[in-house]
This record gives sequence, structure tokens and C-alpha cells, in this order.
Amino acid sequence: MTDKTFNVLFLCTGNSARSILAECILNRSGQGRFKGYSAGSHPTGQVNPNAIDLLKSLNHPVDGLRSKDWLEFAESDAPSMDFVFTVCDQAAGEVCPIWPGQPMSAHWGLPDPAAVEGTDAEIAAAFAETYRMMNARLEAFINLPLKSLDRLTLQKQLDDMGGSTPESA
Repeated sequence: MTDKTFNVLFLCTGNSARSILAECILNRSGQGRFKGYSAGSHPTGQVNPNAIDLLKSLNHPVDGLRSKDWLEFAESDAPSMDFVFTVCDQAAGEVCPIWPGQPMSAHWGLPDPAAVEGTDAEIAAAFAETYRMMNARLEAFINLPLKSLDRLTLQKQLDDMGGSTPESA
């Protein structure tokens, strides 16, 4: 692997919470080395307000965030992806478009905080926990020695990151 900025696409069904959180975390933590994007197989058309509130509270930029269809990233003029991660089980089971450039992929399923019902505090806690788990995975990812790993070893590392239980993430 070379000294370049790696493009990473996070996929979820609705592209309203988990994939949006991942995009924002990576764009801050991996700044200069990684560029995060997100999309959904059936986008809701809006970013979940609880995700926006959490991101704002953690000083992430939220301008320009939107729920978008994953087909945008299969177009010939789309950025070429180096990595594609599914972050929800439903999207992992769907047939994805063919991504130009044959990016490496892995499934990093996380519970859907947007599906949590309860008090405002319980919902906020679910979003915070999803953020915590995704942040831990992305910190491990951005610290991988990409230059020194062959493709098979890197794929194993990516798969192992997604296979960890939410409690150990």
C-alpha cells in the first residue's frame, strides 16, 4: 500500500445513523489518511436527528450530511473506494453494486440506535454506545500498518474487527 488517502464507504440500509456516525468519526480521526463516505441500500432521505445531535455535541461538522443511495458510489464519476464496510446486518445480506477498483470489504455490524424505543435519555444512550463501538473499531482500523500488510492479512484483520462482540469493541 502507498502513501495516499484511502477512501472508505460505510453502508447501511437507511443511511441515517450508523453509517453516518462512521463517516464522521473516520473523517475526523483519519484526517489526511482516510476519507469517509456513507450510503444506504434504501436511504431514508434524512439523517436521524439523534445522530445529528450527538455529532454536534462531540464537535463533528454536520453540514452537508445527507442520507444517500449507495448507487451514487457505483457510478463511473464516483470516488474510487479502497474499503467498503457494511455496518448493519440487513445491508450485509443484500447484493451490493459492483464497486469500481475492487475495494476490500468487511462486515462490522452494530445494533441500530434508531430502532431503540424509550425515553430521550435511553435513545441518546443507545446512540452514544453505537458511537463508542464504532469509534473503537475505527481507531483500530486507522492504526493498522497498511503499508506492511499483504492483502490477505489485511482482510483477516478487517474481518476480525467486525467479528468482535459489541461489549469488547
